[in-house]
Amino acid sequence: MKERVNVFWFRRDLRLDDNTGLSEALAGDLPVLAIFIFDTEILDKLKKNDARVTFIHENLQNIREQLLKKGSSLAIYHGKPSEVFEALTNQYVIQKVYTNRDYEPYAKERDAEIQSLLESKNIEFETYKDQVIFEKSEVVKGNGDPYVVYTPYMKVWKDLFKDTPLKINKTETQLGKLIRNKDLPYLDLEDIGFEVSSLKVPGFTLSSTLIQKYEANRNYPARDATSRIGAHLRFGTVSIRKVVEKAVAEKNEVFWQELIWREFFMQILHHYPQTVTEAFKRKYDRIEWRNNEAEFELWKAGKTGYPFVDAGMRQMNESGFMHNRVRMLVASFLCKHLLIDWRWGEAYFAEKLLDYEMASNVGNWQWAAGSGVDAAPYFRIFNPTTQIKDYDKDEAYIKKWIKDYGTDAYPEQMVDHKEARERVLRVYKEALSG
Repeated sequence: MKERVNVFWFRRDLRLDDNTGLSEALAGDLPVLAIFIFDTEILDKLKKNDARVTFIHENLQNIREQLLKKGSSLAIYHGKPSEVFEALTNQYVIQKVYTNRDYEPYAKERDAEIQSLLESKNIEFETYKDQVIFEKSEVVKGNGDPYVVYTPYMKVWKDLFKDTPLKINKTETQLGKLIRNKDLPYLDLEDIGFEVSSLKVPGFTLSSTLIQKYEANRNYPARDATSRIGAHLRFGTVSIRKVVEKAVAEKNEVFWQELIWREFFMQILHHYPQTVTEAFKRKYDRIEWRNNEAEFELWKAGKTGYPFVDAGMRQMNESGFMHNRVRMLVASFLCKHLLIDWRWGEAYFAEKLLDYEMASNVGNWQWAAGSGVDAAPYFRIFNPTTQIKDYDKDEAYIKKWIKDYGTDAYPEQMVDHKEARERVLRVYKEALSG
């Protein structure tokens, strides 16, 4: 006789602590089968040594080990989610499937497909808000339209937050309700066609000292004074509620507002999913990009001859991370100095960044190109040389990442700043005046 269960589906919420959907599943009246699916629709597009897959697998191992100590376990599958759920419905009598919401276009399509499949079998599909404080249309204008400028969004977000108590979900005493079965599938990396990456996602720092000094230090990449929390928020190894709780307790507005930027871009992606491939300001899709592939390769390799740009690209290529101040500079350089489509840069960042988050990446690349919401005006063009004087005057960051800096091996500047500036202003003006 098949066992009657509810299912909790882990996705971007790889933790047992303060996990909304998991807490709701455990509050039900049936044993809970906890699962994770290595989705081939996603994995098939990645390199076989992708550090993010290693990170996910390590965290699943950690969750499984914690559960085994509680007398429970976790089932890990590999394949298309629809096929996995089809098989599960043949193995168990499932009453409900619980999961936390994801707002990226593919995730929304996948969840709609799963919901349809489950409903055809009279199985409920319950989703919950977990990776943000406010989602979808919770922070909108009085007429219901989404905000497309950050500052008014941020102010309304904060006003709402004052009236919305943070609910931290407690699950520790309920974990014994997760079923344990000696036959629950477990997969090693090699079982899903991947290998352990030599690149590691670093732990994050959320100390009082870091938060208090965040505003003073955040623009200077040599100080390495950022939290490195991006990847952990991306994969949900930390609760956004606990992070916000800490930021509010420290009364640091700047750190708090960076977290709100993340939610601003997430609601933009929800309301305007077309911005993944199209300019938010549609007239910017008229720009005649040069898209020189040889120049793109030099930018990717950190061989532009502009040290601040090159240091950032080499940092990302070697470590999977780039300081935010430098991200703005290298993005601006690609779009404005080289006139290469922002989508090319966005795709390269998606491949390389361990903390890649589609909403923020697309939003910030469109910001750099001038085509997005609340974007920099097209005539704002970073000077990659004066940026050094402002943010790395001792060249400590540059020297750390460019081993050939100051030698004959370091490349000449691939483009003259003044000429590039004049060229991009001309090209943008022609496109936008049409």
